[in-house]
Amino acid sequence: MKKITSTLLIAVAFHSGLHAQSDPGISEEQLYRPNFHFSPKKGWMNDPNGLYYKDGVYHLFFQYYPDGNKWGPMHWGHAISKDLVKWEEHPIALYPDDLGYIFSGSAVVDKNNTSGFGDSKNNPVVAIYTYHNPNREKDGKIDVESQGIAYSLDNSKTWTKYASNPVLQNPGIRDFRDPKVFWDAKRQQWIMVLAAQDRTHFYASKDLKNWTFQSEFGKEEGAHGGVWECPDLFPLKVEGTNEEKWVLIVNINPGGPNKGSAGQYFVGDFDGKTFKTDELFNRQLHKEKAAWLDWGKDNYASVSFDNIPQDKRIIIGWMSNWEYAQEVPTEAWRSSMTVAREVSLKKTKDGYILRNVPVSQLKNYQGKSIKKKINVQPENKLFGKSEIDLSKAVLELDISKMTAGTYTFVLKNSLGEKLVFGMDNKTGELFVDRSGSGKTAFGKNYATPVTKAPLSQPYTHAKMKVVLDKTSIEIFFNDGEKVLTEIFFPNENFSELTLSTDTEGSSLNINAHQVNIK
Repeated sequence: MKKITSTLLIAVAFHSGLHAQSDPGISEEQLYRPNFHFSPKKGWMNDPNGLYYKDGVYHLFFQYYPDGNKWGPMHWGHAISKDLVKWEEHPIALYPDDLGYIFSGSAVVDKNNTSGFGDSKNNPVVAIYTYHNPNREKDGKIDVESQGIAYSLDNSKTWTKYASNPVLQNPGIRDFRDPKVFWDAKRQQWIMVLAAQDRTHFYASKDLKNWTFQSEFGKEEGAHGGVWECPDLFPLKVEGTNEEKWVLIVNINPGGPNKGSAGQYFVGDFDGKTFKTDELFNRQLHKEKAAWLDWGKDNYASVSFDNIPQDKRIIIGWMSNWEYAQEVPTEAWRSSMTVAREVSLKKTKDGYILRNVPVSQLKNYQGKSIKKKINVQPENKLFGKSEIDLSKAVLELDISKMTAGTYTFVLKNSLGEKLVFGMDNKTGELFVDRSGSGKTAFGKNYATPVTKAPLSQPYTHAKMKVVLDKTSIEIFFNDGEKVLTEIFFPNENFSELTLSTDTEGSSLNINAHQVNIK
């Protein structure tokens, strides 16, 4: 991919605004660099990779092309955090080599040194990733992807690739990638779940070097609008019970619920060899066709961290969409990650809900705080320019005495640009509309149609936690039962928030606070 030129970017800037232009004195960095979501200092970024926790540090690796702002020969970039909120970028961890580009994968803390890579002082961290061979691809070969490993004995400062890579050869499948590996303690083995075209394959190993095929899943299940990618498999206790179920996350591109790339999930049981969906979940799938992790357009490749303390399950995703990721109006860097999220599994009479909410550590950065109680009128001004910085804020919106109407929140700036989101209690939908949010004329299907997420019932009481960070909104409805993540590019930061409705008698409680990262 060639690096996009400054001339093209200037043209995009001039022709994609809605009759409004940003102050030429405001830099791209000031206007679009997220305050507290991770983004690389320069270059192209996509999928999160190799997520793990060790010795008080969370490690985030990511698909990275340092020499351009579009997809190119893939490396593993690296960032670390002590709390999943404030990230520090580190040097590149893995570079392409003779076997190919370094595509997505995972990392594990090999506590028992099953790989033999460790020494008397250190347990190894082992990265498992896909090699993508561009030469074989150019020659029209099918077997362009295989799996390799590398290890680190110094908490990921340096890496050594295994001399006998690849550890898993391609069996004749064009899309054969994104290994997610975990330790199956019950059966004392490593399990790899791998994306293979439009399904997943499962492999087992005792030493991370020798892998044996176990089974496949997904030929007839879930959404199949595009290739399956970046799978993950983990156990979760059902909320309020001791029942354990296994959750399989599978990302798909294209074929998401609002077009483009997205993540779906399955709930079932895993016996060390085979994953089978739960009977209740099967009925849910029959009705809904797919269970979506996030209904917004901008959460892809979400995977979980290895070795997290307290048995929590934390995921993070790439906050973009393949329909337009390479054309977004930033030049120095492209893309950021979602906020880290804790997932939990809720069972209802209708099926399972994989809830996801921002990690609790985000509260540690709480700055200026405002609380308001409003008797909702047809038009309501919630925040003016000087009250709170809406480019780095968390809003907790609690609406009671709701009726069958529409509740429309609007983020605005002085240029007349706006981001619209809310809830239609008549049609039973959450929605986000970014068609008037600033720069919109780039990529495919960026601004239309309105993003929607269906609700199973009308509500008399509803809650929304809204995380805002310059160019992104993450909406967590009713404790993460429905989530919408979207990016946007205004020519000036949004500074006001209003609420309009076509109904009467409702009450709104707002608890808003700034997120202060130094």
